Amino acid sequence: MTLSRHDLLTIGQLAERSGMATSALRYYEKLGLIDAERTTGGQRRYPRATLRRVAFIRAAQRVGLSLDEARTALDRLPGDRAPSSQEWSTVAESWQARIDQQIAELERLKQKLTGCIGCGCLSLSRCALYNAGDRAAAAGPGARYLLTRDPATGPERPTDGP
Repeated sequence: MTLSRHDLLTIGQLAERSGMATSALRYYEKLGLIDAERTTGGQRRYPRATLRRVAFIRAAQRVGLSLDEARTALDRLPGDRAPSSQEWSTVAESWQARIDQQIAELERLKQKLTGCIGCGCLSLSRCALYNAGDRAAAAGPGARYLLTRDPATGPERPTDGP
């Protein structure tokens, strides 16, 4: 389907309407998140539906999804029209587990922050700055007691992968 020139936005218009920088829009295009038609002079022209896709990408990022995850979700939605409520529900449900994980991580962080600031602990008996033999120092740099999942068992050693 070929759109008329009135149904297309320049990159500047898309940037203004979406609140995104033109460099971000070009990056999204490079990643395959949005698509542009090209004029004979090579200028980008975006269908108006691209505004919805950009808003979707921003919403995905606000809930902590990566751009790859946003692309996966966008691949499940129509590119030329607003998604139906069923299509949107399917995508929204797939985000629930991710949001629940983020909430749990933030709750763990909230609990740890009551006893940890700056270097990761306020304990002179555990702090690597005052106790050179501290086991947290052997676990790696950074706030090891803050980064560990279970402060009662001590700092976790860094892993090589997820």
